[in-house]
Amino acid sequence: MVHISDGILSLPVLAAGWAITIALIAVALWWSKRRGNVEEEIPKLSVMTAAFFVASLIHIPVGPTCVHFMLNGLVGVILGILAYPAIFIGLVLQAVLFQHGGITTIGVNTVNMGVGALIAFAIFRVGSMYGSLVVRKELSAWIFGALAGGVAVFLTVIFTAVSLILTSREAFFAVAITLMLAHIPIMIIEAIVTGSIVVFLLKVKPELIGGLGDDNK
Repeated sequence: MVHISDGILSLPVLAAGWAITIALIAVALWWSKRRGNVEEEIPKLSVMTAAFFVASLIHIPVGPTCVHFMLNGLVGVILGILAYPAIFIGLVLQAVLFQHGGITTIGVNTVNMGVGALIAFAIFRVGSMYGSLVVRKELSAWIFGALAGGVAVFLTVIFTAVSLILTSREAFFAVAITLMLAHIPIMIIEAIVTGSIVVFLLKVKPELIGGLGDDNK
């Protein structure tokens, strides 16, 4: 249900989703071009888009909703601001190829998952910058990588619930509560996975972390 289908949301919610998505994609591309060569980031962007694409396709029905992995926190940590267009591309492919989520709701679905990815990147970037002053660099990376992964899922579920409730509180309030409770295990698992992958990359290829213009390079 995190991938909201067509015919569920109201027109104002759909319009707001598309407006925010178009604006954030434009900002992401402008900022990335300003900071460096976007073409050099395409291989990394492609890999992370594929990871998000595959992870989100595997879903398990739970009552009136379903749960699935997202990895949007990991996408945010790796790609930085380019996580937003990467998630948009992944959602477009899922909707067109597998009817996973609606076409009209791509804008809202991108906001729900993409904003969480951007906030996850901010958490990791700031946290790892100052956390390493207190604890070992690897431990700091795991802590804030895990926090980024968990928060990204949490925010995605909250944003999705708000999208549903704004459309019709009476019809979707119970679904929104079920959605939030059902994703608690996903939140924990993604936190552990994201933290572990970040530590691994920090050891073998630290330049992959943090998006365009990262200080780790």
